[in-house]
Amino acid sequence: MKLYHSTASPFVRKVMVLAHETGLVSRLDLVSAVVSPVARDAGVVAHNPTGHIPTLLLDDGTALYDSAVICQYLDTLHDGPPMLPAEPLARARALCLQALGDGIMNAGVLIRFENALRPPDLRWPAWLDGQTSKIQSSLDALERDWLAYLEQQIDIGTISVACALGYIDFRELRPGWRTAVPALADWHARFAQRGSMQQTQLRAIA
Repeated sequence: MKLYHSTASPFVRKVMVLAHETGLVSRLDLVSAVVSPVARDAGVVAHNPTGHIPTLLLDDGTALYDSAVICQYLDTLHDGPPMLPAEPLARARALCLQALGDGIMNAGVLIRFENALRPPDLRWPAWLDGQTSKIQSSLDALERDWLAYLEQQIDIGTISVACALGYIDFRELRPGWRTAVPALADWHARFAQRGSMQQTQLRAIA
């Protein structure tokens, strides 16, 4: 299987963390891809019309895209503990937590694009404030409502949140965020020591 990949993408990292946790990483052939809203990668677009990564190309030529879809598929290929619970409510909760983590990552990527790609005189402060507000309200919700869940298990939800918090640090999106949510920060510091997180640390594209 070929995974169109970037070391700077939190969504790619989510797939890679799951692959490490499930013992599937050796089955992935990583294909470097550099994508942005203004410079689409033709190699990715050939398999995923949105041009987004991660995109997974199966051996039979089938393309799967969106990190949630790819993670769901990979979770069917191993015999270990499932990353998506089978019981309906447990599965819904894991998916809800994944959505919260993905929401943080989406807001972070939009901030990154606004600051890195848009000319300074065209940047929209209200847009940046709105995305930053999404991140903060999500951090507050994680601290208030999800800590017990995060502490009890590892699944697609906890992986998504860990990758989202890592992206906040990587792009310096919310300096000092740990002060406002100290228990969440403590959980992340411990989770970040897992081998799957250490082996997938975000890095700027050379």
